[in-house]
Amino acid sequence: MKGPINQRAFTALLIGVTTFAVACGKESKSEGSASGADTAKREEAKASAPAATGKTILVEAYSDANGNYFKPNNIEAHKGDVVHFVLKSGVHNVHFLPDSNPGKTGLPPASDMLQLPDQAYDVNVTFDKGHYYFQCDPHALLGMKGHLEVED
Repeated sequence: MKGPINQRAFTALLIGVTTFAVACGKESKSEGSASGADTAKREEAKASAPAATGKTILVEAYSDANGNYFKPNNIEAHKGDVVHFVLKSGVHNVHFLPDSNPGKTGLPPASDMLQLPDQAYDVNVTFDKGHYYFQCDPHALLGMKGHLEVED
């Protein structure tokens, strides 16, 4: 490298490296890491949720040449089933938004960002019969959303 380092380029490089280091250094778990309040909510939900008694339904999350999507994105489940969301590519989360599920109670907390291939987020189906909307928050406007139909 010849000559002095451009201060603006150096600052931009430093910000980029710091952002990358912070993003890569985040703890990852089966359901991701969370803030104190989110962790308390998640632990409370786990403690109050009954153990799974039904089948496990696999839903994969992708970012590829076809876009950002859940596969499948329309799911039918019964109380006691577990919907097992698994990251295949990209960085995604799973969020059953209260605003998009009006009048519905017992929605699971939003997952943290799934960042590593095969990282998973499990949702125990404890909801009442009905139609539930979920999405990946950063990719919802790109069509990464789905529907869960809970049957008796």
